[in-house]
Amino acid sequence: MDKRQTFVVGLTGGIGSGKSAATAIFENLGIDIIDADEVAREVVEVGSEGLQQIAAHFGETILLEDGSLNRAALREKVFAAEEEKIWLNSLLHPLIRSRMQQLISESTSSYCILSVPLLVENKLTEMCNHVVVVDCPETLQLERALKRDGSTEQTIKSIMASQASRKERVSAADDVLDNSTTLDALASQVSTLHRKLLSLVPA
Repeated sequence: MDKRQTFVVGLTGGIGSGKSAATAIFENLGIDIIDADEVAREVVEVGSEGLQQIAAHFGETILLEDGSLNRAALREKVFAAEEEKIWLNSLLHPLIRSRMQQLISESTSSYCILSVPLLVENKLTEMCNHVVVVDCPETLQLERALKRDGSTEQTIKSIMASQASRKERVSAADDVLDNSTTLDALASQVSTLHRKLLSLVPA
C-alpha cells in the first residue's frame, strides 16, 4: 500500500513576527515540524557532503579545530563577494530542499508544518499544500527582534529590507495568524486553524 501523500503546511513570517512561537504551539498539538533553520545546520554538519564541498571550495581554513564549519569565517567570505554567496546558495539550497522533502515523506502526523523564514522569497510555497503567515506590524517586528537578538536597529532593519514585504507575504498566504497582541491570542488562533487544517487533509 502506498503511504498517503503528506499534507504540507508552510509556515512563515518576517523577523520578530512570532513564527517560532506559532511553530511551538503547533508542535504542542502533536504536529510534526520540519524547521528549515535546523535542516540548514544539518546539511553542513561534520561528515556531510555539504561541509566537504565547502571545505574543498574555500579551503580548510573555513573549518574550526574540531572539523566543524567556522560560520563566522564563511559569513565574511560570502558577505564580501556576491559570486561566493551565489556559489554557496547553489550548493546548499538543493541539499536543504532534498532533506526537507525526505523529512516530509517521513512525517506521521495528520499534516506537517514546514517552518521556513524565507518561504516566499525562496519560492518554497510550491512544496506546500497550504501557506500560513504569522503577521504583525513592522514596528512591532522591529521592537521584538531588538529585544530578542541583541542586534542593532540598523542590522534588524537591513534584515527586514532583505525579506519579502509584509504585503508580499500576506498576499501569498492561505491563512494569516495575527500576532500583534498576546501569546494566548496567538495560541487561540493556532488552535482554530489546527481544526480547519485537519478538515482539509484528504482522508
